[in-house]
Amino acid sequence: MKKLLALLLVLALALSMVACSGNKTPSTDTSSDTSSDTSTDTTTDTDTDTEAAPGELVDPYAYSEDDYDIQSEEIYDLVLGEFETIYNEAKAEVVDMGKRFAEMAIAEAKLLESGTFLPVSAQGGNYAISRVAPYTASSTLWGNDSDRFHNQVVTTEPITAADRDTLKAMWAELKGTGTWEAECEKWLTENGYTLKDTYAMGYASDPKTWDILATSQAPDAEALVNTFDGLVEYDSENVMQPALAESWEESEDGLTYTFHLRQGAKWVDSQGREIAEVKADDFVAGMQHMLDAMGGLEYLVQGVIVNASEYISGDVTDFAEVGVKALDDYTVQYTLAQPTPYFMTMLSYSVFAPLCRTYYESKGGKFGADFDNTAADYTYGKTSDDIAYCGPYVVSNATANNTIVFSANPLYWNAENINLKSITWLYNDQEDALKAYNDTMSGVLDGAGLTASAVEAAKADGVFEELAYVSSTDATCFNLFMNVNRIATSNFNDQSCATQKTEEDILRSRIAMYNQNFRLALMLSLDRAAYNAQTTGEELKLTSLVNTFTPGTFVSLENETTVDINGTPTTFPAGTFYGAIVQAQLDADGFPVKVWDPEADGGIGSSAAFDGWYNPEAAASYMETAIAELAEQGLEVSAENPIYLDLPYFSGSEAFGNRANALKQSVESVLGGAVIINLVDCVSSDAWYYAGFYASTGSEGNYDIYDVSGWSPDYGDPQSYLDTMLPDYVGYMTKQIGVF
Repeated sequence: MKKLLALLLVLALALSMVACSGNKTPSTDTSSDTSSDTSTDTTTDTDTDTEAAPGELVDPYAYSEDDYDIQSEEIYDLVLGEFETIYNEAKAEVVDMGKRFAEMAIAEAKLLESGTFLPVSAQGGNYAISRVAPYTASSTLWGNDSDRFHNQVVTTEPITAADRDTLKAMWAELKGTGTWEAECEKWLTENGYTLKDTYAMGYASDPKTWDILATSQAPDAEALVNTFDGLVEYDSENVMQPALAESWEESEDGLTYTFHLRQGAKWVDSQGREIAEVKADDFVAGMQHMLDAMGGLEYLVQGVIVNASEYISGDVTDFAEVGVKALDDYTVQYTLAQPTPYFMTMLSYSVFAPLCRTYYESKGGKFGADFDNTAADYTYGKTSDDIAYCGPYVVSNATANNTIVFSANPLYWNAENINLKSITWLYNDQEDALKAYNDTMSGVLDGAGLTASAVEAAKADGVFEELAYVSSTDATCFNLFMNVNRIATSNFNDQSCATQKTEEDILRSRIAMYNQNFRLALMLSLDRAAYNAQTTGEELKLTSLVNTFTPGTFVSLENETTVDINGTPTTFPAGTFYGAIVQAQLDADGFPVKVWDPEADGGIGSSAAFDGWYNPEAAASYMETAIAELAEQGLEVSAENPIYLDLPYFSGSEAFGNRANALKQSVESVLGGAVIINLVDCVSSDAWYYAGFYASTGSEGNYDIYDVSGWSPDYGDPQSYLDTMLPDYVGYMTKQIGVF
């Protein structure tokens, strides 16, 4: 996580999906040679049992099902080996942060050049109408705290766009003073608004588990984050505040962090009845359970917490050897494997959540080698009644595909200081493009993003000009993934969304997708602005576009830094943003993509809000090279003998259907029919998710290209993004390209 995000969850839903800025104009650099300097994937000899008759097309990476890991290793090395080598060297630098960030930017450039996925859009950047005051939840770019709603300020009527602008200016002025929330409430009441203590929002997918330590998916975390407190929490001014920890200290060597817990914080059940006091041991139990559960969070602490990696691998079996200790009832200490400058930013994420040991054990939970979440008596996290709560809310109603209600926890340690006494989630399957808008205007919901259809409805109703605003974008990156090792031909859960390709078509597309130039041709042939317009509307088609995986302004150099770019020492001045270094490496490689605009945002620079990837001329050149390379392998590719690629899409949504067709039209037109996009009809959002988003391994990915999943960072370092593309089941997003 922050999470693996599903696109459907964040489009045209509720305020949490639109409340957290991109601008400027599109720019495309087409001046570079499109193929001469770009390294191209080539097939290599492999230890397989495949034997071909003369002239027969052969998959050079064909393996038996039992050899999937070997197959994944070889294909990963083919498509991402260069990235991995450069990135691991960058990760190892933990002292010189300038060098670390610069080398990570170089690694990201290699990742982008690999053609394994195309960055597309951030969360937000659409029109919205809302009763929630801006910046009254944290807008920190990492962790879970932006989904904590207890201090949101909500009004009984929608806040006008003009008043919202005034409030945003106030926030910018008051940020860091500790007075923003009170001044916001004062301004609203003085200007005719009435405040309320309830909040209703839409949602698109029920939690699959209620165990916050056993999941890495957004639909789970966005609900569960309101049920527990961590050690610290970012407030609405994005300042880290004490939560369950009252104070803490860091050792001089940066290896030990000691936290002193507040006394009297309670664990309660879903009825609000006291279970136990929150103790330091609960953080030890939480860490061990997270590592036992292997829900996709564990990689975050590998190489960070002493012996976490060794515990996962089984080399350490005694959890007492792992670097988290309860020194007494109210003191918890973490020991790090190496100095980790971003460690404190990790604490706002659920990986460090506490677990009530006694309650967990009462639900059949065990630790270490005895852990078995399939045991008949294991019920922890199966429903909202099977967890312990120490946060501002308990779940008082959870009706699947209908309603989730969060009610104020009567024993919450900070109950007097929460603004909302209840939060209600109302299900929206998004088949009706106007439902969220209509529910917002009628008061059923307190905010919604506006689909293109809803924008027109708001204009017709005469409320658009007064109420609609453009929601801020965040650090999420939704991607278009290229499956370089497709194995599944239908959804793993129910065999739906099955391919219509022949066995020959399947083999041809597999071999084509191994080829880097083929993948780059696909990526540069997509008019992302036209594609994005189908969900945001024509006016905002550029606003949420992103050009890098890690936002270009995510980090910058504190000091002048010199690194090698293609063997040439290159010096970047202090203040240089990450995105500028990514661009420098791309330019040095002759890669015809613009990911950084130094003139954007008044000269600050940005990697967003323009389309630096769409380049029909370069796409055609890459395809020409790919066709020649594939011909040498015996694969003919032409308009008469095209490659067929499957793109699953949610046919129940007009907007997503239009978006899929925009992709199909753009790719097929630019590439002259050498590639045909098969639109695979997924009749429900669940079917769309099961095609790839819910896949646990790359072998379950039922697609050739897929545009559902995105990533949002867990902590304030580019590693939070780049780690997700590592091999050997370490990288959480690597499965999206069909390996591990």
